[in-house]
Amino acid sequence: MALKVGVIGGGQLARMMVPPAIHLGLEISVLAENEGSSARLAATRVGDYHDAATVLAFAQGVDAITFDHEHVPQSVLRALVDAGVAVHPSPEALFVAQDKLVMRQRLTDLGLPVPDWARLETPADLAAFLADHGGRAVVKTARGGYDGKGVRVVSDPSEVADWFAGLSDPSVDPESTGGALLAEELVEFRRELAQSVARRPSGEIVAWPVVESVQRDGVCAEVIAPAPSSAGRLADMAEDIARTIAAELGVTGVLAVELFETTDDRILINELAMRPHNTGHWSIDGSTTSQFEQHLRAVLDLPLGDTGTFEDWSVMINVLGGPTTGTLADRLPAAMADQPSAKIHDYGKDPRPGRKVGHVTVVGDDLDDVVFRARAAADHFLD
Repeated sequence: MALKVGVIGGGQLARMMVPPAIHLGLEISVLAENEGSSARLAATRVGDYHDAATVLAFAQGVDAITFDHEHVPQSVLRALVDAGVAVHPSPEALFVAQDKLVMRQRLTDLGLPVPDWARLETPADLAAFLADHGGRAVVKTARGGYDGKGVRVVSDPSEVADWFAGLSDPSVDPESTGGALLAEELVEFRRELAQSVARRPSGEIVAWPVVESVQRDGVCAEVIAPAPSSAGRLADMAEDIARTIAAELGVTGVLAVELFETTDDRILINELAMRPHNTGHWSIDGSTTSQFEQHLRAVLDLPLGDTGTFEDWSVMINVLGGPTTGTLADRLPAAMADQPSAKIHDYGKDPRPGRKVGHVTVVGDDLDDVVFRARAAADHFLD
C-alpha cells in the first residue's frame, strides 16, 4: 500500500511536492486555504488550518503531516500529535521557526553565530538598544513576518509605535504577536547566503551546496548555486551551522538557514525555514535530488537522496509580479523559443505586483552565460 503524506497549506511549495510524490508512488493530499490555491490539483480539502477539527479530519489515514508554511497554530499541532498523527517537523521544532525571539534564544544557547539582539517590550527597550548600536537597528515582529513583511530598519522608537501599540492592545491575540518585538544589530554584509539540509527522524542528514541569494525589496529575486567563491571554509561553516541546527532542534524534513556573510568576515544566521525554501528551488533542475523529493523522503523516514549537481552552476530567477496583462501561460511560447535550455515553473497564480508567480532555472558550466540565459527567460514574463 502506498505511503500517504498530507500537506497543510496550498501554496507553490505544496504544488512542487506533487511531481516527486507521483514519481515515488506516494499518495499526496493538500489542505488548501481556498479553491484557487496554487496546489489545487492535489487539494483534497479546502478549509481553515487554524481550526483543529478541520485539520484533524484532513489528517485521517495519512502516514505523516507536513507543511507548506509555518503558520499553523501550536494548539492545532498539539491536537494532531495527541491524536497520534506523525507531524514533521514537530511542534517543538516548528515553534523555533514560528517565533523569532524563541529562535534567537535557542540559537544563542547553542553557541551559534547570530547578530546582537534584544527582546523589546517597551519603546524604552528599543531606545536603549539603539543607543548601544550606533543609533540604527532592525526591528522585527516576533511572529508572522515573511518576504520582508514585519521587518523595519529604524533609528527611533516612534517608527514602530504601531507595533508596540499592538502588543498592549487587549483586542489583539497575544498568540499572534509573541508578546514582544525583536531588535537586531544592523549587519553590514557583503551578500546573503542560504544553506539547506534535510534530516529524517532516524537522524540521517544530507546537505546541498551553500547558495547566494539576491534580495529585492525584502524578497528573494535570484539564487546562484553554489555561491561563488564559497568552496572551503565558508561552505564548511555554512553546512556545519545547518547540520547543528537540524540535529539539536530535531528538525525533520528540509531546513533552510538564511545567512549573512559580513564585511568583517563573519557568518551570521538571519532566518530559519523548516520546509522547502525559495533558495532551494534551483535543486529541481540542478540537483540529483530536489528539495521537494527530499522533503517527502525525510518526513516519511525514507533513505535520503544524493545532493550532487548536474552542472557547475544553477541560477534560479523568481518571476515577481508577472505580466500586467494576460497570464504567464500567454508568454510561455516566446520564452521557450528564446531560451530553450531554461526550465520554466508556473505556480498557477494570478499576476499581482510583488507576488511570486513562478521561477526560471538554467544550468551550465559558464556562470555569466547561465545568468544571462536565466534572466532573459524570466524577462519574458514581465512588462
